[in-house]
Amino acid sequence: MEPKVEGVTPYRPGEKREQVEEMFDSIAPAYDFMNNAMTFGLCRYWRNRALTIAGKEAGEAPVGSILDVATGTGDVAFELLRRFPDARVCGVDLSEGMLTVARRKAASLPAADARRVSFEQGDSLQLPYADNSFDMVTVAYGVRNFAHLDRGLAEMARVLRPGGTICVIELSEPVNPLLKSLYLFYSHKLIPLLGRFVSGDKSAYTYLPQSIAACPQREAMTLLMRGAGFDACRWKSLTFGAVTIYYGKKRF
Repeated sequence: MEPKVEGVTPYRPGEKREQVEEMFDSIAPAYDFMNNAMTFGLCRYWRNRALTIAGKEAGEAPVGSILDVATGTGDVAFELLRRFPDARVCGVDLSEGMLTVARRKAASLPAADARRVSFEQGDSLQLPYADNSFDMVTVAYGVRNFAHLDRGLAEMARVLRPGGTICVIELSEPVNPLLKSLYLFYSHKLIPLLGRFVSGDKSAYTYLPQSIAACPQREAMTLLMRGAGFDACRWKSLTFGAVTIYYGKKRF
C-alpha cells in the first residue's frame, strides 16, 4: 500500500508532481523568509544538527560527491559545501523558480566554492544520475512532496554508492497530546494566514500541515527506508517532535 501522503495535493485532485512544481514556483520569492518565520529561525538549527550527525555517520569514508534532493533555494547544499570542503555538491529540484533563487545565491560565492556546486531541474522519481554516483544523499523537507514516496526513496538508494549515507530532514507532529494540540492550532490556523499574507498563496501553506500529517513518521518512515534498500535506519526528533531526522546506509 502506498503512503497516504501521495494523495495530498496542494491545489486540486490530480497529478501531484505538476502541482508541487507549480506551488514551489509560486512561493519561491518568499520561501526563505517564510521558512525562517514559520520555524522562528529553528530551521537553521535543525539543518545544522542533521548535517553534523550525517558527517559522523559518514565516518572515515571519503565524501567526494553529495546530492541534495529537493534542494529548493539551496541552503542545505551551501551548508554541505562548507562542511565538506573536498566534495562536489549537486542540488536537484522540480521547481525552476526555486532553482533560480539557489543559482543567484551561488553567484555570490567565492569562485572556488561556486565551482563545486551545481543546480539542475529534475524529478526525484527519475533522478538524472547514474547508479552509485554519490557518497551522500540529503533531502530536507522534501519527501512528503514526492508523488510516490517509496519510489523516491528507491531512487536515492540507486544513485548512492553502497555504504553511502542518506540524511532525511522532515517536519513531523509532536507525540505529546498537549503539545500536539498547540502545534495543530499553529500549523492549521496561523501558518496559512501568514502564508497568504507573505506569499499570496494560502493553498500552499494549507497543504503544508496536511502533507505533514499524512507523511509516514518515525518508525513508519524508517520501515519504508529499509524497504527501499537502506540499513541501519534510525530517527531522531527535535524541538518536541516538530521535526524528525532520519539516517541510513545503502545496503551492500
